[in-house]
Amino acid sequence: MNHFKEKLAHFSELVMFKHSVFSLPFIFIAMLVASYNESGSGWFGWKLLLLGTLAAVTARNFAMGVNRYLDRDVDILNPRTKGRPSVDGRVSNVQMIGFIMINALMFIVVAYFVNTLAFQLSLPILLVLGAYTLFKRFSSMAHLILGVSLGLAPIAGVVAVNGEITLWSVYLAIGVMFWVAGFDLLYSLQDMAFDKVHNLHSIPSKFGAKKTMWIAKVFHFLAIIFWAYFVFTAGLGYWAQLAVLFSAIMLSYEHYIVNKDFTKIDKAFFTVNGYLGFVFLILIIMEVI
Repeated sequence: MNHFKEKLAHFSELVMFKHSVFSLPFIFIAMLVASYNESGSGWFGWKLLLLGTLAAVTARNFAMGVNRYLDRDVDILNPRTKGRPSVDGRVSNVQMIGFIMINALMFIVVAYFVNTLAFQLSLPILLVLGAYTLFKRFSSMAHLILGVSLGLAPIAGVVAVNGEITLWSVYLAIGVMFWVAGFDLLYSLQDMAFDKVHNLHSIPSKFGAKKTMWIAKVFHFLAIIFWAYFVFTAGLGYWAQLAVLFSAIMLSYEHYIVNKDFTKIDKAFFTVNGYLGFVFLILIIMEVI
């Protein structure tokens, strides 16, 4: 039993399960708004709550598993990542491959029980989720691919409830894409020197810290713009507008932290962005009830 708990802890560390806070709120935001616009009630039912959660968790586990498996050769050289379970032997290559395959299969099965469109999109979504690690090897646009990966969450949410992709969900997804790409740029500043030495493609290694921070600001400004479009197009009111305003304040604070002290990047990345997603979700809940 202790061995099982220990192995579970290793897999949790492998995929950084606590970082699910970045994707989970936005799939539920999309589901709430889709249900509200369709029936006048934000509640979409226990079945979709369970299936939506399983879809988000298994998709993220798959993406992180692929990332960790393909990045072993790089992670072992980086002082920041050489202690990961995928590198130090706590999770074997065979176990990682099994983990990836199980989560991919679970995601497809969950999508099948959601609806036809969700099932049809399940494999293309997995391909996009797995592309991020490969993009890092040849393109500095990998940050946007990561953003697209998490931006798929609200698309999946509206598909689950409505069985279609709405314009407002596209705006919400694009906002998530720029939000994630922006904070990934800030996070990548930690590996700027390492990426240069090992020919890994990233915006910080290509353009330097100062330009990267400006690009991150532009990305986050665009995130706010598209979230405002989402609120307007979805016909939402005061609480949703407040969610966008709060997001703008939190992202401004994030940039203030990083500008002031590069050693606070972890605080900006985990704390600020984690709160942003959950407060956005809470305010949308207030909107639909």
